[in-house]
Amino acid sequence: MRMRATLIGTGAALLLTHCAGSIDAPAMPAGFSTLTRVDDSIELDMRYVGNNNFVGRPINGYLAPACILSTPAANALAQVQTQANLQGYSLKVYDCFRPQRAVDHFVAWAADANDEKMKAAFYPDVPKDELFSRGYIAERSGHSRGSTVDLTLVRLGTLQPEADPMAGYDCRAGEAQRFPDNSIDMGTSYDCFDALSHTDNPEVGEEVLANRHLLRELMEAAGFVNYDQEWWHYTLRNEPFPDQYFDFPIQ
Repeated sequence: MRMRATLIGTGAALLLTHCAGSIDAPAMPAGFSTLTRVDDSIELDMRYVGNNNFVGRPINGYLAPACILSTPAANALAQVQTQANLQGYSLKVYDCFRPQRAVDHFVAWAADANDEKMKAAFYPDVPKDELFSRGYIAERSGHSRGSTVDLTLVRLGTLQPEADPMAGYDCRAGEAQRFPDNSIDMGTSYDCFDALSHTDNPEVGEEVLANRHLLRELMEAAGFVNYDQEWWHYTLRNEPFPDQYFDFPIQ
């Protein structure tokens, strides 16, 4: 199916839409929504807009800290938020729609063997040239279809602490040694390319597994499916654009 995928959003049509767009009306195709217009109570911590990511700098296509999703995915996420609130939690989103140009940025970064400034923080035990073969990076991402989201659970009333992403944290370390995050303990940081991030890895302990499984239960009840190598990664089962990969900027 991926071989037949269509890349959407390039060419004159995108340029015209972009010129007419604004922060209130992002340049995006029909069938997409900004999450804040569907549910503005979901916390946003959009990592690829800044330096707090495995590349260590802003990623191409991320012009604003906004979450854009297919409208069905955004509506389903609002359902999850309602159920999470009943249990004293809120969703916190790290990444939503990912433009193809951002994926291309990851591919180019992966090809640069000399750029490993974020290795200790995000992929301490994985050789950079194995990130593709181990399933952590791909030339096509489900995020670019608009119905995949990276997220966690936070306790209601908590705030994301301020911290320097370049301070040398280890994504696999104990909660106090990882990058500060108001997420409940999920055993690793977000985007930690390591076996400890596999959703059902028993090495993280019973409490962490219970937290991961709570997130999975909430997400599955609304129609999402987890990628088992990343506790944070979910895709809407009946996604509306299963064979299309979009490329429009997040603004």
